[in-house]
Amino acid sequence: MAATLRIGCVKSHAAAFEVGSLCGASEWEPRHSASFRGVRLGNVVPKTDARAVRQRVGAARAALMQAPSLPMRSHATKIRNSVEAVKNLRLITAVKTPYLPDGRFDLEAYDTIVDLQIANGAEGLIVGGTTGEGQLMTWDEHIMLIAHTVHIFGDAIKVIGNTGSNSTREAIHATEQGFGVGMHGALHINPYYGKTSNEGLIKHFESVLEMGPTIIYNVPGRTGQDIPPSVIERISDKRNFVGIKECVGNDRVGAYVKKGLTIWSGNDDQFHDARWDYGAQGVISVVSNLIPQLAHKLLFEGKDSELNEKLLPLIDWLFVEPNPIGLNTALCQLGLIRPVFRLPYVPLGKEKRREFVQMVNQIGRHHFVGDKDVQVMEDNDFLLLDRF
Repeated sequence: MAATLRIGCVKSHAAAFEVGSLCGASEWEPRHSASFRGVRLGNVVPKTDARAVRQRVGAARAALMQAPSLPMRSHATKIRNSVEAVKNLRLITAVKTPYLPDGRFDLEAYDTIVDLQIANGAEGLIVGGTTGEGQLMTWDEHIMLIAHTVHIFGDAIKVIGNTGSNSTREAIHATEQGFGVGMHGALHINPYYGKTSNEGLIKHFESVLEMGPTIIYNVPGRTGQDIPPSVIERISDKRNFVGIKECVGNDRVGAYVKKGLTIWSGNDDQFHDARWDYGAQGVISVVSNLIPQLAHKLLFEGKDSELNEKLLPLIDWLFVEPNPIGLNTALCQLGLIRPVFRLPYVPLGKEKRREFVQMVNQIGRHHFVGDKDVQVMEDNDFLLLDRF
């Protein structure tokens, strides 16, 4: 009589099961093993009635364990993606994703934006982050944009894909794909909305750290949960841990730096002081989309409090509404991108757009990206997309 062994459905392909000694060698003889999506099952031949076996040994038990060969990356990719290479980056721009009127990516405008970043000293890009509206992309779009960026610019700038998720399974899958198409590093946020415990945070980050060089992103204002230092302490010695994008503030930055960790400020209004007074490596920046050359100067040419103070009104303007609303509006006004917004984002009002024109003129148009005159624009110039 044939025996039937049922294994519950497993969501994550990160898991591997081994079944063989459930009933003892005297009852089951492994003939050979088969594997399917990380599930290893001994192909067994029953030597006695299955019902009798179940009565003697009870319910089958299977052990869940991490598959050691999980990361789907080539040997060449592993060698190419160095933790130290990502650690050495100072100016990383969280790059904007522009759109065509039909809602697809405007890759010509995107390539222009990236070219300007490279020409003005940016060393790395966050692709598909909050600023790049990864939250409004399908995963197919997300991975395609990472692949495009690597293919066109990967030899000139480090490409860090925002492949984090509040689902560990999803984060693993997206990160595996991102490294598969050649990204140099990953940015991972802590699970948001459906928040977990500190122990859950540790397990989540340990799972994604297996994939490749990883920056942990702490932004409680968006996730609703701080990643406490006790969690960072538990994961900072793991393979592929690069450092932290920290948005809590410079006191936290300084405390981590004293422990020897690599930290990027996630706050544009604080990164100058974070760099020169608290020892941060650099910044993962929004404002550098607009003024990459000046951001580079603040990070590489020594402390410059006068320039920093001069730029603070612009930074405040950028964040008068949640990012990336201000940046999207500014790039439209500068003529770098089409005035197309994926909802729920909408442009800043006309009065704020007038303020931006004044700030550009005060700071100097030549310091901003692009070469077109800055415009106030009319409300009906903007296209808002809900279905595309």
